[in-house]
Amino acid sequence: MQPQALKHLHDDATRVMVVDGSRLVRKLIADVLQRDLPGVQVVGCASIEEARQALADGPVNLVTTSLSLPDGDGLALARTVRESAGQAYVPVIVVSGDAQSHLEQRRFTDYVTDYFDKSLGHEALAAFIRGYVQPAIIPGATLLYVEDSRVVAEATKRMLERQQLNVLHVMTAEEAVTLLTAESLGRNQHRIDLVLTDVTLKGELSGRDLVERVRVDFGYGKRRLPVLVMTGDGNPLNQTALLQAGANDLVLKPIEERLLVTKVLFQLRLSRLNPRSVV
Repeated sequence: MQPQALKHLHDDATRVMVVDGSRLVRKLIADVLQRDLPGVQVVGCASIEEARQALADGPVNLVTTSLSLPDGDGLALARTVRESAGQAYVPVIVVSGDAQSHLEQRRFTDYVTDYFDKSLGHEALAAFIRGYVQPAIIPGATLLYVEDSRVVAEATKRMLERQQLNVLHVMTAEEAVTLLTAESLGRNQHRIDLVLTDVTLKGELSGRDLVERVRVDFGYGKRRLPVLVMTGDGNPLNQTALLQAGANDLVLKPIEERLLVTKVLFQLRLSRLNPRSVV
């Protein structure tokens, strides 16, 4: 990833390409994007071939594509986007009804940036896209951050605090459980909106153990309390296990600031689309 190459929507001629075989879907996505992201130019394409022609007309800043297209699939389109972009990094989001399966089975390629579950709806998709091209700050949201390296923690905290987020840093999963218990009893000064944890921690509990405590012991669903897990483990089976244990998503190490911020802000926005009582 090259996050520094991503453009913000206040730049001129920001173009988002929406590739889907359904004209209705293309229009629905375009309407929401143009309403929520003033100044964005939406380029609608029905196929890989139309997308190639549009790419030849000029660069785009982000691409969304359905997994199945009339003349191929979204993964093939992602490769086409990468090849046409040269040195520029263009996020490619595959919109799929089976996104969770793709996440759990780690079916990412070097060409796909992320998968989005289309069952979440077009409003959530617009928020997701905005997270890549113009992250919306949520001032005052509180993150419970679990990291046992003070050096890593300080660097990551700076990334998050630049987004006006309140970061509660603890060194162990045991300390995190104590704070979550206090919150459940109404004793915390700040409501915890998201948990960000390393997978390997000092102490008896790991990051995966913490995820399981959040989901099972506290009974918090993914919308009620999102959990992001940071890991340097490239083993797909281990990554799948973390997601199946209840992590909303993974942040792969070494940490890239734009990707971390995008995932954090997206999960916060998605959580706030629903009442806190939602499991």
